[in-house]
Amino acid sequence: MIFVNSMSDLFHKQVDRAFIDKVFDVMEEAEWHVFQVLTKRSSLMRDYVCTRYQNKAVPSNIWLGVSVEDTAHTSRIQHLKQVNSPARFISFEPLLGAVGDIDLRGIAWAIVGGESGPKARPMHESWALEIKAICQRDGTEFFFKQWGGPRPKSGGRLLEGEEWNGFPWQIVPKPILDRLAN
Repeated sequence: MIFVNSMSDLFHKQVDRAFIDKVFDVMEEAEWHVFQVLTKRSSLMRDYVCTRYQNKAVPSNIWLGVSVEDTAHTSRIQHLKQVNSPARFISFEPLLGAVGDIDLRGIAWAIVGGESGPKARPMHESWALEIKAICQRDGTEFFFKQWGGPRPKSGGRLLEGEEWNGFPWQIVPKPILDRLAN
């Protein structure tokens, strides 16, 4: 799995569309890899992807995701749902507040984590549990990444005393699954 622009945003307003086109060209050609594309600029991603693919689905090896930090940013989920993709995910990291009763139907994977770094803001357990319950209700795989803190691993990965390692195997393209099995 290749995380595209893991420390930046492919859909930043200063990224040239021709560059985005080249990135998508490479991802389409390299169908033996799974690419994760995560953005906070969900409307720009939606507009680009809908224009590029028209009514066709995004190739299954290109996983599209949005970051949602709290209830103020839940509109990004609707933008993501407007994209014709079998592989949609949400990163609730850093989770900085409650998200409310969101609808995750059609979202394959939810990744939850607290903020890390010297000025990390705390994540409340109730916020993570709320998302876990919504995932269970809506059939979305739930992955709890970390509590966060001054160092990424300082808070650990246990939620309610256990690790939550949900992964959406059902959306991994079959040729890739076959290779993993060998």
